[in-house]
Amino acid sequence: MSETLSPVLDGLIDGYRRFRSTGWTPHRERWAKLKDGQEPQVMVISCSDSRVDPTQIFDVDPGEIFVVRNVAALVPPYETTPGHHGVSAALEFAVQVLGVKEVVVMGHGMCGGCKAALSQSVKDKEPGAGGFVANWIALLDEAREAVVHEHGTTGRPAEIQMEQAGVRVSLANLMTFPWVREKVESGELTLRGTFFAISDGVLHLMDKETGAFEPIT
Repeated sequence: MSETLSPVLDGLIDGYRRFRSTGWTPHRERWAKLKDGQEPQVMVISCSDSRVDPTQIFDVDPGEIFVVRNVAALVPPYETTPGHHGVSAALEFAVQVLGVKEVVVMGHGMCGGCKAALSQSVKDKEPGAGGFVANWIALLDEAREAVVHEHGTTGRPAEIQMEQAGVRVSLANLMTFPWVREKVESGELTLRGTFFAISDGVLHLMDKETGAFEPIT
């Protein structure tokens, strides 16, 4: 390659070379199977935050989990109006085509999207200056009211409550999809909420009855 690469791209290519030698070559049999299709049992909906990689946190091999990442790990409610429904399309494919058995929503600590929702720091901004983010995290507006009433709009206790409320919002919105609800009620599909604390690396599982998050030890 004659093109002069940037230091950032150089780093990515170095990583690719390590992958070829340690991640692909020793596991050619697995990759040979994956070329014919995928059969993941789990879909993970997580944040785009660079510090929260589901494949690393769950230590899984390629082909094991179907992942969708977006700002604040949000799932919009079911709607059929014209538009570009990326999360809904991925959910439809995972549940209806791949037949995943579990959908895991994973929120995380120090989430910038949830913090923006709590502080409303990008409210009324123009696209390019925060407007796209503001429209997206407006999905949390209703949940925000309860958090602000109890904890205010600043500080880690309030932020944690907002981050975990975001997981509950996504789980509730998942149940607005008719075919998700049908499979949950028939026992074919399970929805789970989790929360990853970046500060200590501990994953928390949401109790379905209480909505509380308990650390997994």
